[in-house]
Amino acid sequence: MKTTIKEAKHYINQEVTIGAWLTNKRSSGKIAFLQLRDGTGFMQGVVVKADVDEDTFQLAKDITQETSLYITGVISEDNRSDLGYEMQVKSIEIIAEAHDYPITPKNHGTEFLMDHRHLWLRSKKQHAVMKIRNEIIRATYEFFNNTGFTKIDPPILTASAPEGTSELFHTKYFDQDAFLSQSGQLYLEAAAMAHGKVFSFGPTFRAEKSKTRRHLIEFWMIEAEKAFCDHNESLEIQEQYVTHVVKSVLENCKLELNILERYTEKLEKVTTPFPRITYDDAVEFLKEQGFDDIEWGEDFGAPHETAIANHYDLPVFITNYPTKIKPFYMQPNPDNEDTVLCADLIAPEGYGEIIGGSERINDLALLEQRIDEFELDPESYSYYLDLRRYGSVPHSGFGLGLERTVAWLSGVEHVRETAPFPRLLNRLYP
Repeated sequence: MKTTIKEAKHYINQEVTIGAWLTNKRSSGKIAFLQLRDGTGFMQGVVVKADVDEDTFQLAKDITQETSLYITGVISEDNRSDLGYEMQVKSIEIIAEAHDYPITPKNHGTEFLMDHRHLWLRSKKQHAVMKIRNEIIRATYEFFNNTGFTKIDPPILTASAPEGTSELFHTKYFDQDAFLSQSGQLYLEAAAMAHGKVFSFGPTFRAEKSKTRRHLIEFWMIEAEKAFCDHNESLEIQEQYVTHVVKSVLENCKLELNILERYTEKLEKVTTPFPRITYDDAVEFLKEQGFDDIEWGEDFGAPHETAIANHYDLPVFITNYPTKIKPFYMQPNPDNEDTVLCADLIAPEGYGEIIGGSERINDLALLEQRIDEFELDPESYSYYLDLRRYGSVPHSGFGLGLERTVAWLSGVEHVRETAPFPRLLNRLYP
């Protein structure tokens, strides 16, 4: 019977064959322990000299790291294993030998590991991070499909920029200027006028020369937009979405969280409603905490966000930022014309902003005024203005950065480990 490591639990006390790679091994005179992986999980194979022929036992002792093989044996219960079972090996068939595998069971520098990212992905912890990433994506589709959102795919090549062109990658689109998308939001607004509730999931690009542990040049965004929706309703949707994702990871990635030694007590406390603090109150709070450098009208940096998040120990919304430091399309706050109806959701434990969202301007004249104030080309936004010309309605939306969310839930320090092949300021390979 051919199976996988993940499915081997269904074959206790039965003989199976698994296609796998050897990650590590140790042996004594009479027994060899083989650490195996097959993409679905990691498992130990035990080769007892008295139970196999001489050639098989010698092969078990000689096999090299990352050699591929078919391994046959009986699945037996083992309470010491993360999986609860292991294989009592009967035979081994080599598929392809590997020699001098560069990532050995010892400490390697980050740059070395990033240079070998195509191989580093095979390691147990990196495998766990990617499984958590996959679960977040799965739970995302589940949430939006179950709540009536339609998936829309915005273009990656665009003629305009939602938030200005200073941090965009410029390219030529035949004889026109084009940019790699920094957000699908404007197109989702158009789609929301057709479908009511829409979401997207795709790559975005920021030509931002940042080397912090929170930034990537290319990252993936989950964005959502809803018609007939004000700012407060949007915040409630964001709360429901994030709590759904956290719950799904806790329920479906127990093994991976354990492999990563992720302390989950704080994640288990993530329930709605999330605390909210206005930008004005956040500035006052930070000054009380000794951040004398912060002034009203300035954006918050990582230390500021971390201090606020640590105070609440939960994801926290910072609402109503100053108009001048936010994009042109955000609806003014009726209670304070110097601020807008927006919010950033700050993750606990120093992981920073994971969601940015706002109510959008729905008045044509005001939007035209803002485009002029931001010195943007009205022609490039003609289609966007059409949404206000033909049946404009209140609408709101948000975008969640996938890699930062993966970092938060998996507990890894740097977002470079949360993308399969991260693009950083100094890295375009592999």
